[in-house]
Amino acid sequence: MESKTDEAMLAQEQGVRMRKSGERQELEGGLGELDGTLVLTNHRLIFVSTNERQDNLKLDKLNVIQLVYSDVEELTSIPKTGNNLFIPLPSITSVKGHFGRLERPSLEVKWRNGVEQGRVFVERLTGRSRRRNLNDWASVIERLKAGNQKLIQLPKIPAADTLDGKIMLILADMQKKGTFEIEQEVENRFNTQLDPDDVQAACKRLAGTGLLEEIPDRSGDVYYRKRSPLGDDAL
Repeated sequence: MESKTDEAMLAQEQGVRMRKSGERQELEGGLGELDGTLVLTNHRLIFVSTNERQDNLKLDKLNVIQLVYSDVEELTSIPKTGNNLFIPLPSITSVKGHFGRLERPSLEVKWRNGVEQGRVFVERLTGRSRRRNLNDWASVIERLKAGNQKLIQLPKIPAADTLDGKIMLILADMQKKGTFEIEQEVENRFNTQLDPDDVQAACKRLAGTGLLEEIPDRSGDVYYRKRSPLGDDAL
């Protein structure tokens, strides 16, 4: 299960609930279900349920969702033990995306590793602002298996001892974050104090090189996310 030298993280979905394929969809937490993070690389589909974090996210005035996830910054940091699941793409025999009016977006995967196995991964964070959902992963996985998915070459990441490099480390989990959140995480992780203007300038600089994606919000705020090698097919 060792990662290959040319393996690259393509997408990451936090707060995913995994259940066995063929079982009734249950989103309130049932026996045998696990919460974690789903990671797609150019070689594997990985479900990570170790080193879990928990956030209570307010969806609106009445609804709060308890999100359990694993923060994955590097593929080499994923333990090979516990309930983590590693599915080599060549072993996948079937992949389907599901999304309807009464069901959350999900990805159903079947694979053969000696015996036939299957899991359903259910997205728990949905919203109109999302460009793509977990069901959209199916077509990308099919193209990766067939060798038809185009990947772009991203610029070299700056040295880790620079502000730009530290920001890239914070955004390695491929989640979108505002400059204030990025500033706080860099300060906490590297025990330093930053000027907000320097953080904003660095994020814009990294977006200009193509390493970060700049995401404007309806409120006028700007968020940043590490750009995926999937390019225009980014999930």
